[in-house]
Amino acid sequence: MLKKQIVSFIIVGLFNTLFGYSVYAIFIFFGFNYIISVFFATVLGVLFNFKTIGKFVFESKDNHSIFKFLFVYCIVFVVNIAVIKILKNFDLNDYASGLFAIIPASITSFVLNKYFVFVKVKNEIN
Repeated sequence: MLKKQIVSFIIVGLFNTLFGYSVYAIFIFFGFNYIISVFFATVLGVLFNFKTIGKFVFESKDNHSIFKFLFVYCIVFVVNIAVIKILKNFDLNDYASGLFAIIPASITSFVLNKYFVFVKVKNEIN
């Protein structure tokens, strides 16, 4: 089950990441600061990601988890910004820093979504 979820997360994540990184790169191209660019990329992707990750990765149709999902994305946002800031200290540009930040942000997102947002309640009654 975990292996299937990881593979599904990667496939769905590639599509979600392409969208999110494109928004980020567009904002950078138009001269926005990387923090503002990440913010808009995150905001624009959250609802779409909630439905795709919930449905295709964790097989959940529960919309009540949206607030937990938003909380997770706040954490992912902070991780993303922190990694970009660190990488910029090594003279990487905003595009490369944003691209490399996808890896730790994705790992954080998967773990928190699996164990905090889309936790299936097991029926203990037989």
